Amino acid sequence: MHAYNPSRDTMDPNSEHSASSRPRKINVAVIGTGVIGPRHAKSVVSCDDTTLLCLVDPSSAAAQIAQDFNVPLFGSVKEMQEAGMAPDAAIVCTPNKTHVAVSEELLEIGVHVLVEKPISTTIESGRRLVENKIGRPIALSGLWTTFKPPEYFEAPMEWHAKAGDGGPVLINLVHEIDILQYLLGPIARVHAEQTISQRGHEAEEGAAILLRFASGVVGTFVLSDATPSPHSFEQGTGENPLLPQSGRDSYRIFGSEGTLSVGDMTLWKFGDGDEKTWTSKIDSSEVAVGKEIPFDEQIKHLVRVVRGGEQPRCTGEDGLSALVVCDAVKRAIATRQPVDI
Repeated sequence: MHAYNPSRDTMDPNSEHSASSRPRKINVAVIGTGVIGPRHAKSVVSCDDTTLLCLVDPSSAAAQIAQDFNVPLFGSVKEMQEAGMAPDAAIVCTPNKTHVAVSEELLEIGVHVLVEKPISTTIESGRRLVENKIGRPIALSGLWTTFKPPEYFEAPMEWHAKAGDGGPVLINLVHEIDILQYLLGPIARVHAEQTISQRGHEAEEGAAILLRFASGVVGTFVLSDATPSPHSFEQGTGENPLLPQSGRDSYRIFGSEGTLSVGDMTLWKFGDGDEKTWTSKIDSSEVAVGKEIPFDEQIKHLVRVVRGGEQPRCTGEDGLSALVVCDAVKRAIATRQPVDI
């Protein structure tokens, strides 16, 4: 989710360009050094158009990470500002409940902000992509199932186990909702049942979720961070290079003309001229997708936004859309009743 300052969208060509040089690099601060912050920092370092200016995190464990990246470390945004550090942009990777406060603090001092999560969008082009492959979407079967180790819940990341902002609904499902609404449009109703708790944490470990989209598409989704499994978007697609790629599917979208398996990117359809019946052989083919690393592509997009060349692909309103659905899932778990959105 991007938030940005329109007043800064138009860069001074005299300060940014010269006849013989590239635009100056964009200085980026990474706020938060937990699980995903260092991965974002790595992408910033590897991008030709960005410089990792500093890290911001009050945790003592952050000192080693800052040393590894050879950049200054500050305990807060205020400390960073008082030290004279003026990033063009910041990536917020702090605990969920602090996202708004930290982002507002950065925006107030004129810094472009990219918030790690939640992210959501309902772009029409995504739905057209699906319809061109499988006809009219009818139903969905989704999985985000993997096993998070004990250290994932240890200090300074103990918030992962808290009911308020931890648990896989807010940490992981929010990204799946983003993708599903991109492909199939807004979700209108949810119902959910919580999985068995094995760890005894406050936060849920998963749920079985029933979804109804405004378009009429219906679906099921099984979510769990406490079961050994290769079926998650990150592992299936290789989206996160920190995780081993399984090549397995994470969801299947069933349409009037075929089925698309996302993760292994397999398309199932009857051959041209074949009768559309269950007694006919159904053919499979691979849907070609890019090999780019999303973390790196995200940084490139951030650079273009800061320089005023593009609008954010995922706005604050888009992020709120995914959060609303996740909140509805949590309410459905608590009430054991369907929740309309």
